[in-house]
Amino acid sequence: MRFILALLFTSTLLLTSCKNTSGPIASDTSTKQKPSGYQGQAPSPVVPTVNRPVQRQWKGIWSFDDNTTFFTNDFDGARLNGVAADGNDHYTVWITAENTPINVSPWYAFKVWTENPREITIKLSYQDSRSRYYPKISTDGIHFKPIDSTAYKPINLGEGDFGIKAAPEFAELTLAINKEPIWVTAQELYTSKRVTSWVDSLSVKPFISNYEIGKTTEKRSMQLMEIKGDSTAKKALMIISRQHPPEVTGFIAMKSFIETISGESAQAKKFRKNHTVFVVPLMNPDGADNGHWRHNMGGIDLNRDWQNFNQPETKSVRDFLNRKSSEGYEFVFGADFHSTWDDIYYPLDTTVTGQRGKIIFDWIDSISDRLPQKKSNVKASDKLDPTMVSRTYFYVKHEMPAIVFELGDDTPRPFLKEKGKVAAEELMRLLDSD
Repeated sequence: MRFILALLFTSTLLLTSCKNTSGPIASDTSTKQKPSGYQGQAPSPVVPTVNRPVQRQWKGIWSFDDNTTFFTNDFDGARLNGVAADGNDHYTVWITAENTPINVSPWYAFKVWTENPREITIKLSYQDSRSRYYPKISTDGIHFKPIDSTAYKPINLGEGDFGIKAAPEFAELTLAINKEPIWVTAQELYTSKRVTSWVDSLSVKPFISNYEIGKTTEKRSMQLMEIKGDSTAKKALMIISRQHPPEVTGFIAMKSFIETISGESAQAKKFRKNHTVFVVPLMNPDGADNGHWRHNMGGIDLNRDWQNFNQPETKSVRDFLNRKSSEGYEFVFGADFHSTWDDIYYPLDTTVTGQRGKIIFDWIDSISDRLPQKKSNVKASDKLDPTMVSRTYFYVKHEMPAIVFELGDDTPRPFLKEKGKVAAEELMRLLDSD
């Protein structure tokens, strides 16, 4: 079969042009760090958070070449909306968003294999976007590595210096395929099942428990992990991650952060005697499992819903925090782990938080002192209204110093883990010295 085009949707949703709605409200404030190349997101407008239609992708297998070559999106976390065979072992895949307007975060994940082993070329093509994520390859769906640079060809390079304006319009991948499927993904694949497996592996420790605090639109569990070394410890931390499904680098850093606090060092043991840590490692399990670019199954950016609380995910965390506050917990720190074009911190300015928020800047400086090889920008906000984003809600409602902790899409994975570890160690040191 020389040409097959498959773009099957279960909705007649008319998709409008793409707008960037990412990043927290921000105003320039700096610590002693020198700026890196990425200067941060522009201020974000207030947007409605009432449910909007979501385009569900058709799930199945595309077959070509007399049923000998196959592509599929039939697994959790997949995103593949269409495939065409162009001839001469060249294929074009289409990636579309769950709805629009949406942040330019074009997630893709699919498998490909063949009965006739050979080399093929795959062109990545997107709806109203450019090629943001450098492809990752896996033979088991668990262990991923970036595709070799010799097998990657950017097409129609952007004219900007950084971010989406610098990204290519398309990308071509050259793969050697055989009978064993190869996973091709925008970032490493961390579905709700894989995250749950990680949580369960930590929960064998006697001071860690996990439980459900709510349900998503598709009835997936909103799972919370509680790290509590002493039953009388009422100083608390609130850590969340993956409000946006593709933001895997933030999750990897958060994972290292939590593993360090849960570790066997003398510092961690001492810290757990005085502090309880609450963690929601996957805020958007529906979006992650459905391969969404940004939104939940309500079609909403969860990090715009921390004022109206129209979505079940944000409601679950709000209600949990209110319960714990009523039980006498004092929240002394909050962090929301994200990913963007490069490492950057989004704290609240001390002009609005005063001395209580200073610990965030001390923490940033201490991380930088230990990791001087990669400086991160700091872009603080002096706006407390609207709360809208998690960091601002955490502070306004529960008076906890809080931050949006962003890691770069392409930040080396060993450095992500080291940064998460150092961030945990420095935070434990600062909080224990209060």
